[in-house]
Amino acid sequence: MCEDPRVNDLWIRPAAEADLAGLVRLRDGAARRLLSRGVTGQWRPGELDEGHFRRVMAHGEVWLAEAGGRIVGAWELWWEDEAAWGPQPPVAGYVHRLMVDRDVAAPGTGRLLLGAAEQRVAAAGRTCVRLDCLATNPQLNAYYRNAGYRVVGRKEGKPQPGGAPKSFTLLEKELGPEIGASRVSR
Repeated sequence: MCEDPRVNDLWIRPAAEADLAGLVRLRDGAARRLLSRGVTGQWRPGELDEGHFRRVMAHGEVWLAEAGGRIVGAWELWWEDEAAWGPQPPVAGYVHRLMVDRDVAAPGTGRLLLGAAEQRVAAAGRTCVRLDCLATNPQLNAYYRNAGYRVVGRKEGKPQPGGAPKSFTLLEKELGPEIGASRVSR
C-alpha cells in the first residue's frame, strides 16, 4: 500500500459519530449475507447497535473504506483484547469485525482492508496483528491463513456482545520490515 489513504479507489479513514448508522447497516448486511449462505452461529442482524461502535471508538479505533462516497467496508482495531488473548505486552493490534459490502465492493477489498489494518498497527509501533475467528467457520479460518496469519491457539467460550459465548481460533501475523517500511500516517 502507499501513503495515500485513497488506496485502489478506496478512501480509508477513521470512523466518526456521523458514520455510526452506516456501520450498523454494513454489519447487519454482512450478517444477512452470512445467514443466506448458511453460516449460522457467527453474526446476527440487529446484534450490534450504534452504541457498540461508539464504545469501540472511545477505547480503540474503527476504520472505514469508502468508494464513490459510500461505505464499502470497515474494521475495528483494538490495542488490547484480554477476553480472547489474556493479559499481553503491548506488541500487537487486534483486528475485529472486518466487514465488506459484497454488493458494491470490488473483489479483494477485504484483503486490502486487512493490509491497511496491518499498516496502521505497524505505524503505531507494534510488531504483530492478532485476530480471533469463529472456530466453526472453516472458510473464514482459511481466508486468514491464506492472508499470512498462523493459528496460535483457541479460545473456548469467549463472551459475545448480545449473544452466547463462542469458541474462536486465535491467529497472529508478525509484521515484517516491508510493512514497517511503508507505514501510513493518517
